[in-house]
Amino acid sequence: MRAADVELMAMTVFADRVKAGRALASRLAYLHDQDVVVLGLTGGGVPVASEVAEALGAPLDVIVARKLGVPFQPELAMGAIGEGGAQVRDAKVMARARITDADLRAVDSRERELLEERVARLRRGRDRIDLSGRTAVIVDDGIATGSTARAACQVARHLGAARAISRRRATMR
Repeated sequence: MRAADVELMAMTVFADRVKAGRALASRLAYLHDQDVVVLGLTGGGVPVASEVAEALGAPLDVIVARKLGVPFQPELAMGAIGEGGAQVRDAKVMARARITDADLRAVDSRERELLEERVARLRRGRDRIDLSGRTAVIVDDGIATGSTARAACQVARHLGAARAISRRRATMR
């Protein structure tokens, strides 16, 4: 992933997700009238993303991604998986952490099961919006380490997005 593919913004604390979404939308106004899809990370990101999508006049969808954490340091991402068989691996992290094929298979299997359960629950047979050639705006309601948002950006790129933007804007009290 190129550094320019992920843009981060300083975090601000908001009392609710609607206010957070509106504030974020004002910072993303430059994307209005562009070919954008707003993707809410499952959980609290969807209500924030809804406000952004409405303000930008852009379609709203969810992005279901799971970070693949290094077994002995789960917050350190060695890759990610997403819908449609999307897979991203960080060869450098895997090499430095001496991840074996067995390690990778174990983490991948566990995370893929969780991902498929979440996809089934959220999609209920609906297809995801095609990201091919579009700008994907990844929205969450708070980012601790940023690794899941980065993973979601990688998954969006894997699914065809020309550009993926993650704005770290909102965190709830």
